[in-house]
Amino acid sequence: MAKPSKKPGHQARKRFGQNFLHDEVVIDRIISGINPRPGDRIVEIGPGLGALTEPLLVANEGKLQVVELDRDLIPILRTKFFNYPDFIIHESDALKFNFDELADDEHPIRIVGNLPYNISTPLIFHLLESIDHLKDMHFMLQKEVVDRMAAVPGTSAYGRLGIMTQYFCKVQPLFLVGPESFDPAPKVESAIVRLVPHKILPYPVEDFERLQMIVRVAFTKRRKTLRNALMGVVPEEAFEALAIDPTLRPENLSLKQYTQLCNWAEG
Repeated sequence: MAKPSKKPGHQARKRFGQNFLHDEVVIDRIISGINPRPGDRIVEIGPGLGALTEPLLVANEGKLQVVELDRDLIPILRTKFFNYPDFIIHESDALKFNFDELADDEHPIRIVGNLPYNISTPLIFHLLESIDHLKDMHFMLQKEVVDRMAAVPGTSAYGRLGIMTQYFCKVQPLFLVGPESFDPAPKVESAIVRLVPHKILPYPVEDFERLQMIVRVAFTKRRKTLRNALMGVVPEEAFEALAIDPTLRPENLSLKQYTQLCNWAEG
């Protein structure tokens, strides 16, 4: 395993959730999982000191766009990759960045990132808003977050994040990454996940905002029965019409059943 390199001039910042990946074996596995090809329109979120950036540039004929918030890292990245004229840095907060602007109908984007753990969940929801322009996403996340994204009904990890992610994407956990692969070492285990948008939504809804509302309300009261958690949101007769037991808890319903509740209309 590679030892952490010295990084004069920049120390990881806690407020940005920075943990710099340095393990060459892990880096190679991530790049292999992404499988970048010439012509791909790749966008890296939070390149940090460029551990993934360099192999992505090499694999993609020197073409890469990155989104970086830390202004102190910008000159480091520009200096390190000055010989790549098609390396573009967007100095921006990924939570506010419009990823749609980087894609077109013929060139969906592939998003890669070692995401700051403190913003990973809201960032995933933000990226899902651009799902029509995404080819796939590969992320390093806290293992707990990946577990929630891939969770199935009836498990403690199952909730809003997993339901909404699985509505749009196939979720594929790839492998675990230990704290020793980072500098500084985080206090949690990490995991690599691949998200591939469904070509055809398996359970489409007529009103996506209503689906979001139903799921959000349900899981803010996840210890209550569906009847009580969704009182005033889903009519009692909907449970009977759809053969859904209203005494179940929110974590017991599948994505399909939530979409059925969303699409149900009286009469």
